[in-house]
Amino acid sequence: MQPLVSIITPSFNQAPYLEATILSVLEQTYPRIEYIVVDGGSTDGSLDVIKKHEGRISAWVSEKDQGQTDAINKGFARARGDILAWLNSDDTYAHPNVVAEAAQFLDENPAVGMAYADCNFINEAGEVIGAFAARQTDYQKLRRGYVHIPQQTTFFRASLWREVAPLDPSFYFAMDYDLWTRLARRAPLRYLPNRTWANFRIHASSKTNVNDMRGWQEMLRVHYRDGGSFFSPIVAKYYLRKVIGPLWKWRIKKQ
Repeated sequence: MQPLVSIITPSFNQAPYLEATILSVLEQTYPRIEYIVVDGGSTDGSLDVIKKHEGRISAWVSEKDQGQTDAINKGFARARGDILAWLNSDDTYAHPNVVAEAAQFLDENPAVGMAYADCNFINEAGEVIGAFAARQTDYQKLRRGYVHIPQQTTFFRASLWREVAPLDPSFYFAMDYDLWTRLARRAPLRYLPNRTWANFRIHASSKTNVNDMRGWQEMLRVHYRDGGSFFSPIVAKYYLRKVIGPLWKWRIKKQ
């Protein structure tokens, strides 16, 4: 029997993008998907979108939570799948065969703990505006800051998740990086080149735009927590962004 794949969508007031996210999961060709939507008590019409498709959604809830990390943990606590993934409510899968490709690869490579692929950047209208080219990484590279993993494309084993769960609720941004380092200590992560599995939406209110430096600060927490050195690429990257970021904003403002 093919493995069951559980996909979680955490959401809060993302009505303009939520339906595209839901449909990108519901339109997958893979026959064994458990899809769970965890809404944080949205007031913007998101519930209307969820209810429109609830007959094809395995389970959903709308209630106040502690944010994205808490919502993902709640979803995974309920999930029954052999393979797990989460797709944020402003992102989408790139084509209908994504889950089938990921499930087949993990089924055929039992030593691999997590698989991931390339990702498009899309704008508010869903138009492709760039590409996130992933790279092969491992625990040691992750520790040094080589974080070339598009979260939207990741699929990992539930058995491995249970060894490291849950996501650390103290992280607002880098909960995925923290998870990857913990997974990579226990099993190989595998990048599948020449495959595009997801679309990462960039818009004015996205966390990537609003809280970029907070994300880097949280990544440094993981680095130092696990014994990382100050003389490491991830630390250099942080300080470089800290200097370049304000200069770039000043340049745009002057123009």
